[in-house]
Amino acid sequence: MKNNLTGLQHIGIPTNDLDSTVAFYEHLGFEVALKVLNEEANERVAFLKLGDFVIESYENHQAALCDGAINHIAINVKSIEEAYEWIMQQGLNNTQDDIHFLPFWEKGVKFFTIEGPNKERIEFSQYL
Repeated sequence: MKNNLTGLQHIGIPTNDLDSTVAFYEHLGFEVALKVLNEEANERVAFLKLGDFVIESYENHQAALCDGAINHIAINVKSIEEAYEWIMQQGLNNTQDDIHFLPFWEKGVKFFTIEGPNKERIEFSQYL
């Protein structure tokens, strides 16, 4: 599994106002790498990049607006199927999540999410 993980892909931060969030991070020096509508969830999404660091902010109108409000960390993987199989074999799919597809980036992205011991969400994600 270690050879399949390639590092941090992004950190997910929900927002109630995507435009204000984008403006704030742009003021800090981030650039918009991608803006898209997640039609399945009916949420506007922006990927904001500063060097190798990426924040995915999505407008779900349910942001907690409190300390600790980061929704998930995403780990980049080479093969989502291999990562999923390994997680299942280890008994770590405590969310009973399946592999999902979103038409983000050039060819899309596949991902699934589990929970860590502190209820943190850990997403395994593969750019296609």
